Amino acid sequence: MQNVAAIWSALSMRKKLVVIVATLGVFASVLALSRMAATPTLALLYSGLDAKQSGEVLQELEQQGVTYAIRGDGIFVPSGIRDSLRMQLAANGVPLTGGAGYELLDGLSGFGTTSQMFDAAYWRAKEGELARTILSSPEVRQVRVHIANPMGGPFQRGAETTASVMITSKSGLISNSSAQAFSFLVASAVQGMRPENVAIIDSLSGRIIGQNNAAGSLQNGSVTQEATLKRSVERLLTARLGPGNSVVEIAIDPVTETETIRERRLDPQSRVAISTDVEELTFSDQNSGGGGSVTVASNLPGGDAAQPGEGSQTQNSETRTVTNFEISEITRDVERQAGAIKRLTVAVLLNSSAFANFDDTERTPSLEQELSDIQDLVSASVGFDEARGDQISVKAMMFEPLVALGTSAQENSWLSVMNTNSMQLIQLLVLAIVTVAISVFVVRPILVGSRAAQFKQEALESFPIENAEDQQLADRLDSTQFIAHQGTIQNVSSARTKNGVLSQESLDITGVDADGDAMKLKTEKIDTISQLKSLVEMRQPDTVEILRNWLEDDTFEERA
Repeated sequence: MQNVAAIWSALSMRKKLVVIVATLGVFASVLALSRMAATPTLALLYSGLDAKQSGEVLQELEQQGVTYAIRGDGIFVPSGIRDSLRMQLAANGVPLTGGAGYELLDGLSGFGTTSQMFDAAYWRAKEGELARTILSSPEVRQVRVHIANPMGGPFQRGAETTASVMITSKSGLISNSSAQAFSFLVASAVQGMRPENVAIIDSLSGRIIGQNNAAGSLQNGSVTQEATLKRSVERLLTARLGPGNSVVEIAIDPVTETETIRERRLDPQSRVAISTDVEELTFSDQNSGGGGSVTVASNLPGGDAAQPGEGSQTQNSETRTVTNFEISEITRDVERQAGAIKRLTVAVLLNSSAFANFDDTERTPSLEQELSDIQDLVSASVGFDEARGDQISVKAMMFEPLVALGTSAQENSWLSVMNTNSMQLIQLLVLAIVTVAISVFVVRPILVGSRAAQFKQEALESFPIENAEDQQLADRLDSTQFIAHQGTIQNVSSARTKNGVLSQESLDITGVDADGDAMKLKTEKIDTISQLKSLVEMRQPDTVEILRNWLEDDTFEERA
């Protein structure tokens, strides 16, 4: 403590102010660092919840005594307990997503519950369960389901059950295929409901999707088919030219009309006898001549008239055959739905430099032959049909070098580290600054000052005092304020000559001052020449002896 007090008293006012400010700064930094270290690292617990759900989560966190922070629409908790806290909240049914489900029926009792109350609770539970199921889709952020079930009555026999679903997507619009899937989901969950009676509404665009949108369905189907054909063509080209050396674009013009064809064809040449009916008729008639009847012959002269007693006989036979044939008949009903490929267009662009990269030892065909072979492969891959007007174009051109956009994650991986652990990095930086400041402004001056004081004390103790002049010189040396490195000053006792007189060389001491700047200090700012004169006058014999020693000393001659 005495050394510290001596060092403090020896400092100037400016240096004292610097030490005070540095000490206060170090304490403030240590306090701030300890506060940051005591603050836990926060991680996202939930985000995107509505006001009611957020309030339920915050209420549960307060009951459990968990520290949390709200940043935007996200709730952050300490990262160490984030996962376990989610499990605890899920076990308690928080946050309640998609509305209440069948647990609503658990609160109903048989006493005081009418049929209307039970029906209302049942349909509310049905809506909540459907909302939970739809919300499990990765592309759905929020959903509300409403079911309209007509009440039974004598005048509502033709009423049907309908439903409406309001969906908020996480990104973009809900696709038509997803909307149709949700429609079938709701219709299958409610007895007697048809998918046509389910309306899917996108909350962002405010339009009904997945219903009465045949053109959009056809467009989505064409896009999917185009992507499938494009991938198959790119696999062929990559196997030959390598990745990045081909660009494929496919356009499909779909058929948008629905056509029904009914055809009935009769072939008379392919008849088949299925039945034959044969009918035979025989007629016989005979007349006698006695008495006879009055005829024309009886009025003729005697030679020409028929003789009495003669008769006439008539016989007729008829056969009829009817054959029934079955004629070959072909009836065909053809219904052509919309969506078939009406026209296909394929454009393939190849990198011409890829053909020059082939090995010289390989017998590669000419560029025209290579393009022709590639066109044949592409035609077979996409199902080219020239009769319907399909077109395929294959060209080879030089590709422009692609400019790398963005940043590489591997080259700048430290950016991701800073983004994920920015607070930890800041804490480490502040800790490093505080450590350096303490080392430079507190520890180093104390250590250097203690070493200088110790060295100075040893120098004074080793200085022999024999007379009043030696005591006066020792007082001057003790009053000098400097910080010397150990070994930079020789023992003060060596400065005395054989006759006990200090030379001029002994008065020069090499060291550093309190600011760390090297300098050559003297015991006191005095007039050296006057001091030497006074010493020579007072001790002339000693002075003569000193001069004789200098003349006889070899090292003095070398220095001269």
